[in-house]
Amino acid sequence: MKRCSRCVLPETFPGIEFDGEGICNYCRRSKTQERLSRTMERYRNKFEKLISENRTRGGYDGIMAYSGGKDSTYTMYVLRDKYDLSILAMTMDNGFVSPKSLDNCRKVVEGLGIDHMIFKPRIDLLSTLFHRGEEEDFFASRKGLERASTICTTCMSVVKSIALRHAIEGDIPFIFYGWSPGQAPVEASIFRNNPAMIKQMQAAMLEPMRDIAGKDIENYFLNEKHFEIPERFPYNISPLAFLEYDEEIIMDRIRAFGWERPDDTDPNSTNCLLNALGIRAHIERHQFHPYAFELAGLVRNGYMKREEAIERLEEEPSPGIIKAVTRKLEKYT
Repeated sequence: MKRCSRCVLPETFPGIEFDGEGICNYCRRSKTQERLSRTMERYRNKFEKLISENRTRGGYDGIMAYSGGKDSTYTMYVLRDKYDLSILAMTMDNGFVSPKSLDNCRKVVEGLGIDHMIFKPRIDLLSTLFHRGEEEDFFASRKGLERASTICTTCMSVVKSIALRHAIEGDIPFIFYGWSPGQAPVEASIFRNNPAMIKQMQAAMLEPMRDIAGKDIENYFLNEKHFEIPERFPYNISPLAFLEYDEEIIMDRIRAFGWERPDDTDPNSTNCLLNALGIRAHIERHQFHPYAFELAGLVRNGYMKREEAIERLEEEPSPGIIKAVTRKLEKYT
């Protein structure tokens, strides 16, 4: 497979074009390191100003969408240690979280002194959605498939909605996500949730999920009462997009809390067993890896070596993990 000679995007990626040197159009229009550094500084200052303005509201300063993975763990550490924020860590147990990851969650929140809430939706509802996501792409928008499998998109839509519900109901000003710089560009790292936009996006996600899993899936999404208090809609913030990002530093820091990398997940996840199945289904349907866009961004901006990214993309998902996950999905569908 031909890949960009600078990043790792493959020839099968939607809309990709290569110049005479084999460099893709995504690389050609990317920012220089100098411009990227200036943008990161601007957003870091914006973040610190928002924190200062909202710290006096009382209660939690923010919800951390906490997967137990390395990036969300490090993000939460920075928010607590450097910015001294009062954080409510929220973890969604989708039924396929590595046991080691749940143990990591416990060690980290205890080490940082952070309140932790584990939310476990009905396994039959989620399994029905995940099983259908293995078979087909059921969301109308195709753009999201450039960055994530349908299985992952389904899971994250529930995570985001649950976090947003709690933030609105608790008048919590921020929701933090541990997206890497390859997942969240700097320009999208800070934004205020807009009720009208959220209502439109929620309808697009919820309708096909309701058709597949039934009306009980609505329990995880916003209802009209939430939209009646627009002043409580929080900011979404992805701090790793404008803070320094170095995987070696991240791993060293989080290991101090007893965090250990699970040995039962694929190379691109440090928390979810389901990820391997989503990767396989996505590659079979679209002929490119769902993590290609993220890893290409990390390579392009100097956060990862190109060889390491290619190695991650070319490693086959574990047949053993996929078999175990498939067996559990079939049990509840």
